[in-house]
Amino acid sequence: MWGTIVNAAAILGGALLGVIIKKGFSKKVMLAGLVFLVLATAVMSVIGAASDIFQPIVVITCGALACMVWIFSGFALRNGLPEVYSSIIMQGIGLSVVTIGISNALKTQNMLLVIVSLIIGGIIGQAVGIEKGLDALGDYAQRKAGGGENSSISQGFVTASLIFCVGAMAIVGSLDAGMKGNYLTLYAKSMLDGITSIVLASTLGLGVAFSAFAVLFYQGAITLASGALSPFLSDIVISEMTAVGGILIIGIGLSMLKIKNFNIGNLLPAILIPPVYFSLTKLAVQLLHMLS
Repeated sequence: MWGTIVNAAAILGGALLGVIIKKGFSKKVMLAGLVFLVLATAVMSVIGAASDIFQPIVVITCGALACMVWIFSGFALRNGLPEVYSSIIMQGIGLSVVTIGISNALKTQNMLLVIVSLIIGGIIGQAVGIEKGLDALGDYAQRKAGGGENSSISQGFVTASLIFCVGAMAIVGSLDAGMKGNYLTLYAKSMLDGITSIVLASTLGLGVAFSAFAVLFYQGAITLASGALSPFLSDIVISEMTAVGGILIIGIGLSMLKIKNFNIGNLLPAILIPPVYFSLTKLAVQLLHMLS
């Protein structure tokens, strides 16, 4: 679970920093950030000196540079990210999200399965009312947060959750962590997700931070149940899940670009159809062998 906790913490920290960039650096935030950086530098310097893992002078230099960047960012963004920049960043993110989705979608080896998964998943999601539930939850969180968000919290949550959870790194990294105690994949994913969450939250707002809990639940469940899930999550199953998720990510990107709004929430169950399909197929083959 440690790798997943680090991943969720990186997303949460990056998202909160992105929200600060979006809304602006207050004096309290500036001071709190400086205190944190100074304390972190001091602690890491002591650890480095005691363990010889790294040189204290390197830590102090990096800490000083981080403080300078923090101060510069605070003065440059004291009134928040200007709308003109926020708009162009949103367009860039939207195009990037579409590209990521296309890349993931092309990993399929069975397009018919992807189509059927989207149809069945959409029917299930529509019947359950996932989209309405996410919107209601987002509206509630937005009211508690004081409102004023330009983009809904539910949009930020769903967008970030799909980007962080869909893909081989999330599944393979969690399986490696649970079965082998190898956290390298999740550590690498944590760095990527932390940086991505900063960019997403600077435009989509607080909803991105809530995706940390989705990652914690999703990857944590795979890690804890890795022994039981491993036989069902073969390479081809992961590829098809990634492809279905990629199409949903394309829909999110198009929504962000205001080309077409999709009810992505209602399509989320589609990601779970491929493992169910392959499990039932395997079971059917075994039954046929038994009967023959």
